[in-house]
Amino acid sequence: MMDWTDRHCRYFHRLMTLHTLLYTEMVVADAILHGDRDKLLGFNSAEHPLALQVGGSDPAKLAEVARISQIHGFDEINLNVGCPSDRVQSGTFGACLMREPKLVGECVRAMKGACEIPVTVKCRIGVDDQEAEVALNDLAFQVWEAGCDRLWVHARKAWLDGLSPKENRDIPPLDYQRVYRLKSQNMNQFIGINGGIETLIQSRNHLSQVDGAMMGRAAYHTPAILRHADRVMFDDLRTPVSYFDVVAGMIEYAERHLSTGGRLNQITRHMVGLFHGKPGARRWRQVLSTESVKHGAGPEVIQQAFSSVQLDQDVQAA
Repeated sequence: MMDWTDRHCRYFHRLMTLHTLLYTEMVVADAILHGDRDKLLGFNSAEHPLALQVGGSDPAKLAEVARISQIHGFDEINLNVGCPSDRVQSGTFGACLMREPKLVGECVRAMKGACEIPVTVKCRIGVDDQEAEVALNDLAFQVWEAGCDRLWVHARKAWLDGLSPKENRDIPPLDYQRVYRLKSQNMNQFIGINGGIETLIQSRNHLSQVDGAMMGRAAYHTPAILRHADRVMFDDLRTPVSYFDVVAGMIEYAERHLSTGGRLNQITRHMVGLFHGKPGARRWRQVLSTESVKHGAGPEVIQQAFSSVQLDQDVQAA
């Protein structure tokens, strides 16, 4: 979710769900150690619970990042061993680390020794020609031996040789059964599942086999489903937040962001899918996409876009 789940996206999502664990976009360990930490690690306290997702393969560096992440107030630190992007491969981390389970274990052990917050791992079931039964078991064994608190498994292989990062999100077939088997053989370990999950009902159904379900692109492109996440996933029976309150919350947030020199489109680019499938959604997208990039654009653009959406009392909570 690099370039997607930044702090503005997460604040927007948190307005719709209180209990869901939110993840940062993946941040490279070297960037945290040598870059602008306030920019890379800054977040609004309303975003809790929040996990910092990091990429790296040097145990010493990752240990220092884990220490820093706890100081900054994150609720969890997650080591990404599943991302297939070109940037990740060139840095020898992400999905290519599926080939080096012992090193991943060393990274987790170092991170655990440097912080008290949960250290978790997100991986694939294998890469390229690896046998998924062997590769996933090897990776899981090493990270659990090192004290990994939770293992999240994207139920696809990553093909680093021959497929683009975009193709790796769709072309390798999903194998949920492989993740279920891992759980059935390790009942005392937390195992969550990821990949191709498009609805909350699908997420809930996975919980009969594993301990958690993770949504990425579906939650980003159709964020309104998060309004029902607390009820469906956490049995919180409170009335979902209304669309009106979500929009009002983001207008207030935009006012604060603009007062510090920010730009409106940094926020609104994450909001274009809010009314997916609703009357007026197309106009909502058009106004946000064209008006928010203009010089001097202010929160009134969000209100202008919202005026095009047709909602009645029943649809507010649908």
